[in-house]
This record gives sequence, C-alpha cells and structure tokens, in this order.
Amino acid sequence: QVQLVESGGGLVQAGGSLRLSCAASGFIFRLAHMGWYRQAPGKQRELVARITNSGATNYADSVKDRFTVSRDNAKNIVYLQMNSLKPEDTAVYYCNAAVTRSAWWGQGTQVTVSS
Repeated sequence: QVQLVESGGGLVQAGGSLRLSCAASGFIFRLAHMGWYRQAPGKQRELVARITNSGATNYADSVKDRFTVSRDNAKNIVYLQMNSLKPEDTAVYYCNAAVTRSAWWGQGTQVTVSS
C-alpha cells in the first residue's frame, strides 16, 4: 500500500522558514520522480518544486531562489526547504510521487505565512 505522509507545516511569520518532509512507502522510492505542489483557497493546485529520480530539480518561478527540494533515497524522504516565506506562500502543500504510469498524493500539510 502506497503512503505519502507530509509533515512540517505550520504557522510562520513572513521572512521565516519551514522544512516540509514527505515520508514515502509502498513503492521503490529511488525510481520515483517526486514533487511538491500547493493549493491555496480558491485556486488550482500548482507545482512548486520537483526532483527526478536522478536528482534533477525544477521550480516554479515564484519560489526560485527561496525554496529547495531534496531527497534522501536511503530514508525514502523528500524535503522542501522554504526560506524567506511570503504571505502568498500560504497554502496546503502536497507531496506527489510518480513512477512509470502510476502517481500518488499525500494528504497535504497546511502552511500559513502571516504578514
């Protein structure tokens, strides 16, 4: 059974930092492309950052130079380090795993940035 469990969300002031973690199980983690997405109230879910199974990364323009995605294949965890947070980063953040034709989502973790 595939599980993606996000943690690390919370309330932070603008300019602060948070690190999100996504613990994965039920599939071969090192083969998966992993992504972080977010969805703010009234908006569509959007890609924040992605890391491929070879370690290549890409970011949404809105988070470049502030967020860093990384993975630990030994622990089956993907991280999202978020620095210089802004109120517009407030959203539910979701972890996504994609392997060949399959994809899975975590339950999400709330990030709230106060001004």
